[in-house]
Amino acid sequence: MIRQTEFANKKILILGAGISGISVANILQRLGASVTVSDAKPGDKFDRDFTELKEAGIGLALGNQNEELLAGIDYLVLSPGISIYLPLVATAQARGIAVVSEVEIAFRLSAAPMVAITGTNGKTTTTTLVGEILKTTGRQVAVGGNIGAALSEQALEVGAEGFVVAEISSFQLEGVSRFCPRIAAVLNLTPDHLDRHRTMQVYQETKERIFRKQQAKDYLILNYDDKAVRTMAERAPGKVVFFSRQQPLESGIFVKDGQIVLQWEGKTVPICAVENIKIKGGHNVENALAACAIGYFAGARPAAMAEVLKTFPGVEHRIEPVAEIAGVAYYNDSKATNPESSIKALEAFAGHIILIAGGRDKNTDLTEFMKLAKERVDHLILLGEAKERFAAAAAQQGVQNIHQAASFTEAVTLAHELARQPQVVLLSPACASYDMFNNYEERGKVFKELVRRLG
Repeated sequence: MIRQTEFANKKILILGAGISGISVANILQRLGASVTVSDAKPGDKFDRDFTELKEAGIGLALGNQNEELLAGIDYLVLSPGISIYLPLVATAQARGIAVVSEVEIAFRLSAAPMVAITGTNGKTTTTTLVGEILKTTGRQVAVGGNIGAALSEQALEVGAEGFVVAEISSFQLEGVSRFCPRIAAVLNLTPDHLDRHRTMQVYQETKERIFRKQQAKDYLILNYDDKAVRTMAERAPGKVVFFSRQQPLESGIFVKDGQIVLQWEGKTVPICAVENIKIKGGHNVENALAACAIGYFAGARPAAMAEVLKTFPGVEHRIEPVAEIAGVAYYNDSKATNPESSIKALEAFAGHIILIAGGRDKNTDLTEFMKLAKERVDHLILLGEAKERFAAAAAQQGVQNIHQAASFTEAVTLAHELARQPQVVLLSPACASYDMFNNYEERGKVFKELVRRLG
């Protein structure tokens, strides 16, 4: 049952005038709500036209955000990038205004069961892969959340017999209350976004909100190889299904003799040989294990899942091949916004890497990242706000050939000048992009364009 009437005749303030904020504003307005969109950024700083929004009768409050915006408000909706720690949000909560995320709105509007995937790394690849696997069931599938279209928009497009597959970030989980996916997955947990969440405990507790409202009939897919994730089983209301790349399990999905195998309720189900998975790297084996677990419990046939694994090319900006110039391959891994994600990228290559890293510093620990860089990186090119701290951490671990670039173009040009066979050039920043770009997608697209110009 679609719970649309909940928002009719309600006064709703949406914080964040990005894609998700605009989408949910239009949806709630169509459902009979009185909607205002607010953003701390002044109107002249936006590169979009808000005429259609105004013509739809949606209010717009750009620039100065003050408490007057909360007058008579029933719901305060947070776009994914808006922090729940904002003073205006705290004031709304103190006044008893319901504060919810756009993901929570999507859940309340969805007639279809929801599949939700979170974790520090691997979310986009796994979510996209799950979407492709579930399409093999013949049921309607929408994929959204932290990728692509706003989840609330996707949720309304799918009937009760379909699936809504959602990539869910910790930011989006800050504002959930009833959110209850039929199948949830937590891929891994490593330090990230501590500039916002402040501590690992808060970060983990926020991630765990993905399954807190699940019931006994629901499924929770957990990474057995990640100790922090493994312990989440102790607090899970639903059926826990572990996946492991490192060891066979009595029950769950794992790798045995080079084969992905699912063991569940006395049944042994072989799915696919690891060597036949098109996307390479140990981290992608983990993503495939999680995706297959979700697919199995959502009704996908093992043979169909295997075909998807053999043909799925991966996602843009994640160890994405860009070009080969003078025998040197260039890879775009702009989606690596933390050291753990960049570590996985470094592990995907045998060595001889020219690595471009740096950007907006999240102040995460760089020790393991730089230890691996010492082993596999021939030249380290650093840029952005983080470059000096990264350079110091690299030198401390004995990394050789450390360079600092004043601009993104300079970094790519220098990599090209240094590169010789059998080296590869890898953009894997281990940082956010906001010091130079609007998002990691823009950073990746600029990198690809600069590389193509080199050829």
